[in-house]
Amino acid sequence: MQVTYQLKILTTALFSVSMLGKRLGLYQWLSLLFLMAGVTLVQWPTESEVDSEQAILSSGSQFVGLMAVLTACLSSGFAGVYFEKILKETKQSVWVRNIQLGLFGFVFGIVGMTVYDGERVRESGMFQGYNTITCTVVAFQALGGLVIAVVIKYADNILKGFATSLSIIVSTLISYFLLEDFNPTSLFFMGAMLVIAATFLYSSERKPANGNAIKV
Repeated sequence: MQVTYQLKILTTALFSVSMLGKRLGLYQWLSLLFLMAGVTLVQWPTESEVDSEQAILSSGSQFVGLMAVLTACLSSGFAGVYFEKILKETKQSVWVRNIQLGLFGFVFGIVGMTVYDGERVRESGMFQGYNTITCTVVAFQALGGLVIAVVIKYADNILKGFATSLSIIVSTLISYFLLEDFNPTSLFFMGAMLVIAATFLYSSERKPANGNAIKV
């Protein structure tokens, strides 16, 4: 299922072509395939994770799980590209759009909190268990959301996908050097090389017959 979910990289590219009229060359399509393969290898589960995943699959329907993952790939690609279309084709600023989306998230979050944890919130408050680290993580998440919106407005979802893939590698390296809770495997190094190669390939240039360099 983890391999299948990486199809969201290609669905994002397909929606970008169909909804935004973006043109991708051969090198860029190849780079997206390399990126998908690289992210899959980097996130490939260990033996214990594979055993737990097989146990989950054996207790449920593999067909239903596959359909759910494919639906998630399509919905993720469509949502990202539609958000990009709204940001680039309307006059409202990034800040206004983020406030609008944040209001929807706030409403749904309040409803979910009330339904599932309403009693605990009334007893101990909404911010029970919060400390400095928790507040720092929340702040970074909020800042990351704003940065993503800026990237989508002034670049595109495909470049965001490359940045996200590189961030996965950086996160795992930080886990290895600082937290010491990750042991890189040969698949991780192969995946990292594919992601880096895909990044360079996507931005590569070729020269046509007249000698002028154009993007592909």
